[in-house]
Amino acid sequence: MINQTLAIARNAFFESIRQPILLVLVLAAMLLLILSNPLSAFTMEDDQKMLLDIGLATVFMAGMLLATFVAANVLGREIHNRTALTVVSKPVSRPSFVVGKFLGVTAAITLATLAMALVFALVEQQAVLQTVRDPIHVPVIVLGVAAIVLGTTAAVWCNYFYGFVFSSTWICATTPLLAVAYLVTLNFGPNFTPLPMAHAFKPDLWKALLSILVAITVLASIAVAASTRLGQLQTLVVTFLIFFAGMMSDAWFGQPRDRIEMAWLDRATAEGKTVGSEHVRTMEKTNGDIEEVVTEVTVPLTGVNLRAYATDGELAAWAGCHVGAAILPNFQVLWLADALTQHNVIPTRYVVRSGIYGGLYVSGAVCIGIVLFQRREVS
Repeated sequence: MINQTLAIARNAFFESIRQPILLVLVLAAMLLLILSNPLSAFTMEDDQKMLLDIGLATVFMAGMLLATFVAANVLGREIHNRTALTVVSKPVSRPSFVVGKFLGVTAAITLATLAMALVFALVEQQAVLQTVRDPIHVPVIVLGVAAIVLGTTAAVWCNYFYGFVFSSTWICATTPLLAVAYLVTLNFGPNFTPLPMAHAFKPDLWKALLSILVAITVLASIAVAASTRLGQLQTLVVTFLIFFAGMMSDAWFGQPRDRIEMAWLDRATAEGKTVGSEHVRTMEKTNGDIEEVVTEVTVPLTGVNLRAYATDGELAAWAGCHVGAAILPNFQVLWLADALTQHNVIPTRYVVRSGIYGGLYVSGAVCIGIVLFQRREVS
């Protein structure tokens, strides 16, 4: 069963990276990432903050489009063309087919996202040229351009002489070259002056990019699950709607739920059933400073149930918001741009917890996809 799943995953991976839409989206995202550097120089304040916001948003949106289009196309097209019947009619279980397709799509999207992330890391290492006196990071430009040129040359060569697909060859050749270029540039300053690698490497940036990859993987699992029953257009619509709802989860469910709980807390306070306490939140800055934020919080006494203070339809509204917030993936918890722009250190434990959070959603979506595909007619 494992060998069958891996074989399907390998086939889905190559099928995914051969899609022209993947190359188009990656090239468009790379162009936007490169242009984000000069475009960020007009904020009149913190240009580097604007660069981080634009760069992370570009990677996120491009990855979301990749997850939606690629994942919806790989499985849905096989079902529509009835080529899936050839596989499932053999001794290949339907769960293995769905899981294999998801793993292959995820590997292709991860490779494409890594390519965009490396370009963004190189652009961020260059930093915004706020004045004419700011030095141009020559290693970034030379090695970055060389990686793209060598990758393109290899793709053209293999396509012309060996008949390889240009899109898949380009992404497979360019991504490792960009990784080498990035690692080499970490050892040099703007004018090839030697520097320690740890001086230029920014782990928090990669933690933010990793969280974005988790969000993209969640969307890919949702698209795969939806494509087991819906056509390509319907899958695109459903995935876009879930993405939009996930971005608005705090506004639609979190804030209304908090307002209801605050109303209950106020009623309990009026009856003397609460007590005040101080909550200290410690934040570590990237420059080594420690910032402590002290807030006054009000909590109910032991044994006091705030839901007992609900009136009218508050309890039903609170339960609905609670269920909605639990069902929809909250992509805001995976968006760490604010922590970067405010120069806060992103704790590793938070990235691990967010990865587990995304992994649970991925597991749930894939399981739903398996259940939906079990009784899907593919003949």
